Amino acid sequence: MASEFPARPAIAARQLAQLRRLLAVILPANRFYREKFSGLDTALSTLDDFRRFPFTTKEELSADQRAFPPYGSNLTFPVASCTRFHQTSGTTSTPLRWLDTPESWQSMVETWKKIYRVAGVGPGDRVYFAFSFGPFLGFWLAFDAAQQLGCLCLPGGGLGSPARLKAIIDNSATVLCCTPSYAVRLAEVAAAAGMDLRASPVRSIIVAGEPGGSIPATRRRLEQLWPGARIFDHHGMTETGPISHQCPAQPGVLHVIESAYFPEVLDPGGNPVPAGGMGELVVTTLDRLASPLLRYRTGDLVRLPAAAPPCLCGCCDLALSGGILGRADDMLIVRGVNIYPSAVEDLLRGFAEIVEYQVKVDQSASLPELTLRIELSDGCPDPKAVVRRIQTSLHASFNLRVPIRLAPAGTLPRFEMKASRWRVASRPRR
Repeated sequence: MASEFPARPAIAARQLAQLRRLLAVILPANRFYREKFSGLDTALSTLDDFRRFPFTTKEELSADQRAFPPYGSNLTFPVASCTRFHQTSGTTSTPLRWLDTPESWQSMVETWKKIYRVAGVGPGDRVYFAFSFGPFLGFWLAFDAAQQLGCLCLPGGGLGSPARLKAIIDNSATVLCCTPSYAVRLAEVAAAAGMDLRASPVRSIIVAGEPGGSIPATRRRLEQLWPGARIFDHHGMTETGPISHQCPAQPGVLHVIESAYFPEVLDPGGNPVPAGGMGELVVTTLDRLASPLLRYRTGDLVRLPAAAPPCLCGCCDLALSGGILGRADDMLIVRGVNIYPSAVEDLLRGFAEIVEYQVKVDQSASLPELTLRIELSDGCPDPKAVVRRIQTSLHASFNLRVPIRLAPAGTLPRFEMKASRWRVASRPRR
């Protein structure tokens, strides 16, 4: 109910106090931000005052870690006081190394607990983590938070997909944590083994790492593959922590967790976008004092709702319609048409016959071209008819004629972590 949530003025007042505390702690001790804000009036009377601070970018963080290896100068406390090391996936640039003290780590664990509570997860649940425990932040936080909530935590690191499915069933896991792509993969393996997922004990699948959980067609596909399971989306980054959770009243909408973050949605010129507008999500970590980020350009493209808060769920935290729509550096211009991978996925996941797909982007010619490779389900009665339907939909949606090639069963890559379905051949330098 609405009374359970802070009103907008209360959220803003709390954030202003948190920002003042953040600056008071980091400016004397954190070399990166002390030098970055040198000569800047750092006194805050209102939240608008904070918007005069410069942005922080991934590129400058990478440069800082090269200049001050291995962890850079964005450290508020000595390395000896840090107990957690993590590293970004390096999907879009050189991996960033990130350190946390026990206090900063626990602040993010508390944020993850909120995600679980909104998803209806609590004591007595059995949570299966279907991923390898690598150096990225991701599910390490989720594991600790579930443990502190009183859940039975089931790690799947090092196991293959058949063994993970068996562990889910044998241990009666009620919650599955993985990427949307891997949830599809597990269902594919289950079907090949003759396993009926309608008998699965999983009632909730918490997904992250890709936009799929908020893409309508992907969500519907997952719900069909895992009957009876609710798909619950959230997103975060190693360098920030868990940022958002799915709105409990509106699947496809993400709420930024404003108790832990000060969010902004800005246009390319750095100005706030109006209601209903699309822009880049910029966040400030309010409680992660050991390795803070102030006005961090995430590169994530989001859309504000057209209506003013509060949300249908009664929450006044910032709502992002459609979740993460894509990344600013993911957009491709093909024959004058702006193409986002998430829009293509939404279209392709609407075809139940498609098991997996891959998109090749050839930018070596004067005009970029797309080519689509697809795997169809076993027993598809008329593959050529499916190809024609897909081509018609692509043309109707993007006004592009896209060549489609059929791939033999099992030949396209499957993904445990972030999917990489787009292959871009860049134009050669002259």
